[in-house]
Amino acid sequence: MLYYLFEYLASHFDFGGENLYKFLSIRAGLSFILSLVISILFGKGIINKLRKLQIGETVRDLGLAGQMEKQGTPTMGGIIIVLAIVIPTLLLAKIFNIYILTMIIATLFMAAIGFADDYIKVFKKDKKGLHGKFKILGQVILGVFVGIVMLTSNDISVVMQNDQAQSENYSIVDTYVAKNPLNVEEKIEYASVKTTLTNMPFMKGNELDYSRLLWFLDADTAKRFVWVIFIPVVVLIVTGVSNGANLTDGIDGLATGTSAIIAATIGILAYLSGNVIAANYLNILYLPHTGELMVYAAAFIGGCIGFLWYNSFPAQVFMGDTGSLMLGGAIATMAILIRKELLIPILCGIFMIESLSVIMQVSYFKYTKKKYGEGRRIFLMSPIHHHYQKVGIPEPKIVTRFWIIGLMLAAFTIITLKIR
Repeated sequence: MLYYLFEYLASHFDFGGENLYKFLSIRAGLSFILSLVISILFGKGIINKLRKLQIGETVRDLGLAGQMEKQGTPTMGGIIIVLAIVIPTLLLAKIFNIYILTMIIATLFMAAIGFADDYIKVFKKDKKGLHGKFKILGQVILGVFVGIVMLTSNDISVVMQNDQAQSENYSIVDTYVAKNPLNVEEKIEYASVKTTLTNMPFMKGNELDYSRLLWFLDADTAKRFVWVIFIPVVVLIVTGVSNGANLTDGIDGLATGTSAIIAATIGILAYLSGNVIAANYLNILYLPHTGELMVYAAAFIGGCIGFLWYNSFPAQVFMGDTGSLMLGGAIATMAILIRKELLIPILCGIFMIESLSVIMQVSYFKYTKKKYGEGRRIFLMSPIHHHYQKVGIPEPKIVTRFWIIGLMLAAFTIITLKIR
């Protein structure tokens, strides 16, 4: 909102630095700072309020070191992160930007689902919380929504040279002539096209069009029915990442720090994709206006780091599903919007490992119980961070090592942009 206020003031008054608001770096920096201030400054008050309402965590004794000491720690602290993300984004981003609008909706929607789950656990005294099928339904609804927005909004497009767009028979939204970013003396006719192109690592050209997966149809028919493939993929990604984040939120600071690292990487990718020079140099899809997601990503990072002020070991507050489901859903949505969703297995490797450890543990237990009459385990306990707790590794050391792995995966994700 402040963006439009500054734009109005700059057009009617002459004062020094009136154009600073136009710089993404300025607004992203302010978004990060404001998010930190909100989460740290108001976080304590929210925690005290949660404590007064007796919104405490109920802990089952699983034999983990220091586990029972967490009994009664305030939960639903994800509210802090939500406020720290949404308020700076509303104030400093172009809120009518389709990418920003989509992220705000995704953030609030997933936070609402998580809040409902936490509310049932705390106030209804039902440890199971919101029934699993309703959580999945919410994730599916978000996935379908994001998929439809990607397929139908003319504000979401890929810019390429007009002759390429015509040769591929893409649906052209607009055309214009501009200087070649790599050779300013040359002018090129560009086209904004509606397409399901996405960046695909380790593939020639670094691109994949989902319509090619309908190889048994002719090109035009495949493009018309690409939603049959695209929307289920989006739903799968949203569901997988949000559940992965939820499973990762098992020890102090793990999900929060990991999410901040992932968001920082996506923010960089959003800026590169929305910058015509960087996109051309890296030979990745040029996606106009995605750079605005830097403001959202900065608020996301600030909210997570600020929350760590209270969530680091020993935690004074837990985020609950209000935070974990929101973090995962927001990360998945951002990756899909900037067409980097196929990088998620690398970038969100921590989430994926946590999820796989649970799937492997449960599957192997059921298999061995059926075969031998007694269930056996691969890990001492799942998700895998609990396995390391059982081994005797201190909780802060587990978290720090997972963060280090997350940083390595983030660096490799960016490197993949040049691997073809």
